[in-house]
Formats: sequence, structure tokens, C-alpha cells
Amino acid sequence: MKFRSKIVDVVCLQHFTRVVSTISKLTKTCTLRLTTSNLYFILCDKVANGGVSMWCELSQGNFFDEFQLEGVSPDANEIYLKLAPENLSRALKTANNAKSLKIKLTKKHCPCITLAVELPSLTTSSRVVTHDIPVDVIPRKFWNDFQEPAVPDFDVLEANRNGEMNLKIETDLVSVATHFKNLENPPWDGDESQGPSQDRHPETMAEARIDIRKLQQFLAGQQVNPCKAVCNIVSGRIVHFILLHEDVSLQYFIPAVA
Repeated sequence: MKFRSKIVDVVCLQHFTRVVSTISKLTKTCTLRLTTSNLYFILCDKVANGGVSMWCELSQGNFFDEFQLEGVSPDANEIYLKLAPENLSRALKTANNAKSLKIKLTKKHCPCITLAVELPSLTTSSRVVTHDIPVDVIPRKFWNDFQEPAVPDFDVLEANRNGEMNLKIETDLVSVATHFKNLENPPWDGDESQGPSQDRHPETMAEARIDIRKLQQFLAGQQVNPCKAVCNIVSGRIVHFILLHEDVSLQYFIPAVA
């Protein structure tokens, strides 16, 4: 297995840093899937058991000036790595003003993702800061555990088909509600007739009660700066968020609680 890449464009580097920072605030460990065309940050906790799931997809061509990958075999040209995104985020913070960033898979005392940050210098010699981030290589037999989460047929988009959404916070002492109106009610997969929500009365609400801490963690950690955000609600089961950017898509699943 071989992997090496390079980012020169400072805007791409800053954008990549923001994405990784967002991931680091959502989970302590995740799977990094590398393919010739995309990078994926994956968290596959079982939503049915109260865990959250995440699927973040980046097109490598929108970030990297160089990108070379040799997977485990010609017919499985991919690499799956388990890592702590906080370690990657911390290393990237040293690259804010870098001239370039090189990322490669190395073998030190253990498998590592190695970042070589070339910093500006007042002399002719360059300054390079190196970070070795330990990773676990995931064997091919476990790859099927890291597929894109299946999304159940959802009842409505963004609360009801009239474009209304209510966010309620309830405690023993107070109940507060925020009401949103005139939200877009986009078709799913471009098919306006798809899904059971099309048979629902436009004013009927789909509801899901979720842990406010998990919602706050998602909202506070978000640095993707999406051009569009979608909220799908499966009544009593799941709230599914999608953040869409030109270069990144991030899906996050929060299970409903009783």
C-alpha cells in the first residue's frame, strides 16, 4: 500500500483544515477511507442503539495538487485507516501559513499518516515541520462495515411540506420554541413523487425528540460553511442532516430518544 499527496493552494489547505476540524469535534475516532478519486471520513455507530453516524465525502481533485494511491490490490484499490481526527486537526493547525503540505502513509514504529509542513523562511533553506499520526490499517475483510449509511424513507423534508419547522427545547422549568417558515421543500433525488412524505398532508408535522447535546455538538463543530443544509426527519426515529458544499458533503445522523 502506498499513499502520498500534496496541497499547495493556501485556500484549499485552509478549507481542508476546516473540514478536519469539524470532524474532530464530532467524534474521537473515525475511519479514513482513501480512494483514487475521494476521501471519506466515516463514523458508523449504530443509530438504533443510540449512537450517531457520520459520512463525510471529499473530492480529492478539489483539494490536492498531487495525489497518488496504491491500494491493497489492483481489484481493491483503496485504503481504510482508523485514526483520531483531533490528532490530524492539531497537526494541520501548524500549516495555516504553509507554503505546501505533504501527506503520506508511512511505517515508523507503527503505521502513520505523516504530514510534512513546509513553512515560509527568510533564508534560502526551507523549514519543514513533520507530524507522525498513528493509524490502524483496517483489513479488507472488514470494509463492508464502513459503507454509506442507508437512509430510511423519511416522512418529510424540513418538518412539513409547507416549509415550516419548529425547534423546541423542553426542561422541567421552561419550554422554548423557535418557529421557521418559508423553508425550501426540495425533492429527494430529483424525483418529486418519491417517498411516503408525498402522501402526507402538507401541514402534518413529522417529529423526533433528540438529545440536545448531540445537536449542539454538531452545530457548534460545523466549519464546512455549506451552501445548502437539508434536514430529514423520520418520525420518532432519526434526524438526518446533510451539509452541502461545492467540495464537501457531510451527513450526520442523530437517533431519536423516547
